[in-house]
Amino acid sequence: MKKRFYTALTLFACTLIVCACSTTPKKSTPLPPQTVMHLKAMQLSPILPIPVKGIKRQNLTDTWGAARSAGRRHEGIDILAPRGTPVTSATEGLVASLQSNRLGGNVVWILGPAGSWHYYAHLKSHKRGLHVGQYVHAGDVIGYVGNTGNARHTVSHLHYGLYLAGKGRGAVNPYPYVHGDF
Repeated sequence: MKKRFYTALTLFACTLIVCACSTTPKKSTPLPPQTVMHLKAMQLSPILPIPVKGIKRQNLTDTWGAARSAGRRHEGIDILAPRGTPVTSATEGLVASLQSNRLGGNVVWILGPAGSWHYYAHLKSHKRGLHVGQYVHAGDVIGYVGNTGNARHTVSHLHYGLYLAGKGRGAVNPYPYVHGDF
């Protein structure tokens, strides 16, 4: 009996290894070139809506540049909200990436006007049905506030980052944009 159990367990483990080794890596979905060009030709508004439902401007805190682990600096702002609060796109744009990573947890990248990149991190989850290449408008729900990634031991919040020189490049403080300080 014991021998059959271990034989079955070994066979199952080998099947898993073969399946894992034989799957092809996911290819990234290319964004529609005409829509990308259209977005790049648009201007980025100096005042953006707060990307968390129910949060008022006076409740925001500028956490840009705060010290982080491993000598990093905070490239965004943290918007505190109850877990599960809807997170909305701050601009119109294309969903460029839906992923999970060690730092940001569940994240969404949106390519917006003027080639701006908007980073939404620590989400509890992405909105069901949201997909790469989807066009969203300012105010469309893209996910829900959480504390995933390196925020798992913190209060739930959205990390919102804004990049003007490419995806993950040229970080600027998003606080003046969402607080209306321009």
